[in-house]
Amino acid sequence: MRLTRRGLLGSTLAASAIPRLARADAPVLRLGVLTDLSGPYRDTGGPGSVACTEQAAQEATAQLPGLRVEVLKADHQNKPDIGAGIARQWFDRDGVDAIVDVPHSGVGLAVAQVAHEKDRVFLITGAATTALTGAHCAPTSVHWTFDTYLLSRSNAGALVAAGRKTWFFVIADYAFGHALQRDATQVIEAAGGTVLGAVAYPFPSTSDFSAFLLQAKASGAQVIAFANAGADTISCIKQAREFGLGGGGKVTLAAMLMFICDVHSLGPATAQGLTLTETFYWDRDARTRAFSTRVAPRMPADWRPDMEHAGSYAAALHYLKVAHAMGAAEAKKSGAATVARMKATPTDDDAFGPGRIREDGRKLHPAYLFQAKSPQESRGSWDVYNLLATTPADVAAPPPDRAKCKMLG
Repeated sequence: MRLTRRGLLGSTLAASAIPRLARADAPVLRLGVLTDLSGPYRDTGGPGSVACTEQAAQEATAQLPGLRVEVLKADHQNKPDIGAGIARQWFDRDGVDAIVDVPHSGVGLAVAQVAHEKDRVFLITGAATTALTGAHCAPTSVHWTFDTYLLSRSNAGALVAAGRKTWFFVIADYAFGHALQRDATQVIEAAGGTVLGAVAYPFPSTSDFSAFLLQAKASGAQVIAFANAGADTISCIKQAREFGLGGGGKVTLAAMLMFICDVHSLGPATAQGLTLTETFYWDRDARTRAFSTRVAPRMPADWRPDMEHAGSYAAALHYLKVAHAMGAAEAKKSGAATVARMKATPTDDDAFGPGRIREDGRKLHPAYLFQAKSPQESRGSWDVYNLLATTPADVAAPPPDRAKCKMLG
């Protein structure tokens, strides 16, 4: 495996704006944001995840005496071998203590293995497969923001309960897409629904979804569900509208994983009526608004953080608080010991509020089912959601899989 220049070009320090208030001889904690800086997940993760991790570093160094933090970034290009190679280089050569983000489940699984081998921390804020707390769970990993079970339980369960019982899936052909379709199918069938079919498209090389959408339309399903994310979801919805699908007709479009930046990109006229699940919304309460205001100068112009961005902030902040309490030198010795301490320490931050990390590494928080507002309802470009339902934290997360997660015994 050979790392490309583009993959390593982003491996630069991104901490120049972080105050240097700590003692010069204090150990430096290094966070590596491994994300998509050039592909379909650039908006949902990418620079926003870097900005929010930097925000966590800035706040931690300002609040915790003696703490020194540096943030690196790199582009995994949605390729597991490149992601794993960058992780090894960071751990072996660059002294990275924790990797953050990693949108793309295939890359996430590869990085989780490297982090386990190197006894370093992996803060999973972008990958979604439940295997990260199941068959591929590790004592060095924390799965923070969402997973395919949470998305399926919230979104698919609500639609079947509303009478939308026949489904067809358009799937991104890699670990995440198949895991999301599998988990959603279990929820649909348990609720009395039926999956009529599914079609997988090559990822990330597909931009024309017309053939897949025509196949979905021909199935006669009441719901066409997109088991993908980012730019692919946006393209699928736009092209589906061109075929007359969704928009209040007989067919409902279900975005199984969608972010506020996707809804913003579609615009209210196209997005209106879509149902989707997020674990963070910038305008949900006073604390989320305060966080979004603080991080705004670091974000792209006129941009609001999504749940992956917020997850990167919250996970990094909790890690830094725990590492400081342990002592940076001690925390750097063992990722497994640091994660164990993270699990034993309650979480609390402005993005997600109070919570905890379960023994299998799953961070618990509620799931919010939203509906995209119409142009008439929206008061501004980022006022996009109506809250339909909330799934409690202990229900939104999958039950601990003791049969697959070996560290649970």
